Amino acid sequence: MNDKPVLGLLIGDGAGVGPEIIAKLAVGKFFEQYCKPVVIGDVRILERAFSVIGSSVPLQVIDNVDEADWSKGLPILDQKDQDPEVVKFGTLTTEAGKANLHALELGVSLYKEKKIEGFCFAPFHKAGLKQAGSKVESEHHLLAQLFSHTEPFGEINVLGDLWTTRTTSHIPISEVSKNLTVESILRAVRLANASLKNSGITKPRLALAALNPHAGENGLCGREEIDVIIPAIEKAREMGIDATGPYPSDITFIKAFRGDFDGVVTMYHDQGQIALKLRGFDEGITIAGGLPAPIVTCAHGTAYDIAGTGVVKTSAFENAVKMASRMANHLRQQA
Repeated sequence: MNDKPVLGLLIGDGAGVGPEIIAKLAVGKFFEQYCKPVVIGDVRILERAFSVIGSSVPLQVIDNVDEADWSKGLPILDQKDQDPEVVKFGTLTTEAGKANLHALELGVSLYKEKKIEGFCFAPFHKAGLKQAGSKVESEHHLLAQLFSHTEPFGEINVLGDLWTTRTTSHIPISEVSKNLTVESILRAVRLANASLKNSGITKPRLALAALNPHAGENGLCGREEIDVIIPAIEKAREMGIDATGPYPSDITFIKAFRGDFDGVVTMYHDQGQIALKLRGFDEGITIAGGLPAPIVTCAHGTAYDIAGTGVVKTSAFENAVKMASRMANHLRQQA
């Protein structure tokens, strides 16, 4: 275990399934296979999660990561900020939102101080973050602010060996076309390329999905492919990026899942999400792409409807930990 990376594990929204996931994996001795874990959150919430699953492990409550001794139990930096009497299962609270904002800030600070080598966060509730005062679109925008990051960043969705990112995200379909520019597409391409390289893939193979049916039929069914997508591909290739396409979106993922590409750049949110979730809903992960630290989460949300029942599956968070460990090990080798 000595050569494994030290990873922070943020428990997420205490009203959701995150604490139960961490509790299950701790009992199953999963973490020690890939990392030296340090849980960040309220110890009372984690203890409640152990009660839900009917099993537990020894905990080592610490005030500083330097105090962590994994031979004495699972280290937890107790934040004392999610009172179980307030943060009840399945209930949206400002208290949990504030705790999650603070946990992200702490995770970044610990990484900058070289106390941890990356972190995984269990699901947050975006509405809770907003209630707690967050002014940005998502936790990814907050992370970019905390790192003072000005290069491309954003969600990278991963299922198995296939990585995806998107040019536009949380906007109406009616606004997608006008938000597609050579610059916005190239930003997504650069983000995918850099993120794949940070995982150890030297020359990522990227496919760009078309926007229109049949890739626009040479302009007969839309001009976005001709006017913006192909020029973006050409610029990417001038930069040394192995980008190809645009491929009709109804066959892009057929080719991708058979291993033709390492990553797919889509034009809008559901163009990639439908394919990934249909293929493996319980397996997908989300990487905070472009940032200097390995930061990964499961692709599913807080699942308030099943919180406290002990039935949540852990496979997506397992994959998140595996990926964060892989990225941390790669960055260590590059240092």
